[in-house]
Amino acid sequence: MTQGTDPSAGTIRVFAFVGAAGTGKSQRAQFVADYLDADYIIDDGLVIRKTTIVAGKSAKTERNQIRAIRRAMFDFDDHRASVTEFFRRAAPCSVMIIATSDGMAERIIKRLGLPKPDRVVHIEEVATPEEISRARKERQAKGQHVIPVSHVLVRKNFAGKLVGRLRVLWRPKAPYEGEKTIVRPPFSFYGEVHIEPDAIEQLCGHIASRVGQVPKVVATRVFSSEEQSLDIDIDIKVSPGPKNIITVSELVRQRVARSVRYFTGLDVHVVNINVIGMEF
Repeated sequence: MTQGTDPSAGTIRVFAFVGAAGTGKSQRAQFVADYLDADYIIDDGLVIRKTTIVAGKSAKTERNQIRAIRRAMFDFDDHRASVTEFFRRAAPCSVMIIATSDGMAERIIKRLGLPKPDRVVHIEEVATPEEISRARKERQAKGQHVIPVSHVLVRKNFAGKLVGRLRVLWRPKAPYEGEKTIVRPPFSFYGEVHIEPDAIEQLCGHIASRVGQVPKVVATRVFSSEEQSLDIDIDIKVSPGPKNIITVSELVRQRVARSVRYFTGLDVHVVNINVIGMEF
């Protein structure tokens, strides 16, 4: 066994199961985990043991793709801390990480403070080219995902639509290995997402201009940090009305922060509203 990076975490053995999105990893997750003798599975932000969620939060609970990616990568401090603490208490144990690439597996391992994997299994080792092609077509045509968790638990931890249940008895003596739930997330996991700063600035300007007594948005500036949080500066002009300048500025600040978080999935650190003049 390999010693974890955190001495207090005890001994944890790590494996990775890697394959591109939509190639059928989750359908085979329990089978591969049993073959590797892994106690736990990490899949899309969840820690799973024998189809039961024991820690974490699913990326499929998120309403947009950016937050889902960040959730799957344990990018949120409270999420990462809770899973790290779970494995500190669960050690000694073994865990299999499901990832779409070797790089993703490495980043998850690093963020959770786990040791390097003893073995990396790729989807091509356990599925034929025909099976992978069929899985890809199913994903692209129907947008459905398989989660290696009981449908009762998924119903409590999922933001999209439950489509049905899939039960494949890989081995009669371990029927839980085939218990899975088919879901349709509220967005697609395919492709990469990139948001230009100009797009965020335009969004901020549009939201600010829709607040009463804001006849003109003079300028918007967006600054990002390595933690993927945003600092936003907005220069506005205010017109006379029932609300004072401070109240109008606070309304702009609240609406911009809420809208940016909702539409982009990014964290907003601060929104600064600068009233640079009055317009009658």
